[in-house]
Parts: sequence; C-alpha cells; structure tokens
Amino acid sequence: MELYDKIIVTDQKLNGGKFMKSYRKELRFHTDTRRAFINITSEVEQCLRDSGIKEGLLLVNPMHITSSVFVNDDEPGLHRDFERFLEKLAPEKPYNQYDHNGYEDNADAHLKRTIMGREAMVAVTEGKLDFGTWERIFYGEFDGKRQKRVLVKIIGE
Repeated sequence: MELYDKIIVTDQKLNGGKFMKSYRKELRFHTDTRRAFINITSEVEQCLRDSGIKEGLLLVNPMHITSSVFVNDDEPGLHRDFERFLEKLAPEKPYNQYDHNGYEDNADAHLKRTIMGREAMVAVTEGKLDFGTWERIFYGEFDGKRQKRVLVKIIGE
C-alpha cells in the first residue's frame, strides 16, 4: 500500500459564522492477488487526525468499479466466509459465463463489488470514528494485481 500525496483541506463559512472544514486524501493499494480484504482503519484514522475535524462525517470509497469499501469485523474466518460466499454468487470462472467478459475477464469482480457495496460512511464524534465495538473499515479488492485508489473525504468542524 502506498499513500498518495494529494491532500486538500479547505474551510467554508457556514450560517452563523462557523467554519466547516473539508479534507480529501487518496490512498493507493496494489495487491499481489486478484482478491483481498485489507483493514484500512488505521490509515483512515490517520486521515481523521490530519484533518483536525472533531465533528462531522467521513466517507471512504474506492475509485474503481471492481473494488469495495465496507465496515465489518476484522476476523480471518469471516473474511474466508466472505470469499466463499462471493465466489458462490459470482464465480470467477468459467470466464465465458459472463457477457461482459470479452476484452476483460473481470465480470465477477463487478458483481462482487455490487454485493459488498461501494463505500463506507462513518460519523465523527469528538475527533474519533463513531464505531461499534468490533467495526473496522476494509478495502475489498476483486480484480487486483494493479494499483487502485481509495478516496477519504471528511467534512465537519
């Protein structure tokens, strides 16, 4: 994983004279495998600290149509269950089972992304992610072996 150096922080004046901050950063990932689940919670928490935002909303979304960001438990057995579940619903092979596959062989990755969801939205309270006990943020890769980007956008005060 590589962090991208494009960071944008802006202040916008709201009604009543308060300022709302906006923070944007791109994270980059390159997996050695076609599919992977990566816990990116610590990277997202660092973005939150860097933003200085104490109250607001945090959005994390992949900037690719064959990957996902989702919130769940960081438990290896659960991740293996996700893999089996997704492979039953949208098996990678045979490639010719999908109309999309012609030039590419990643129709299953598009379907897996749709099942796992596009993004995670998390409330920010007192400068921390407002999580349940076991919740963590994950990047789900379904057509890896190349560089992908994930957007972290935080708005608040």
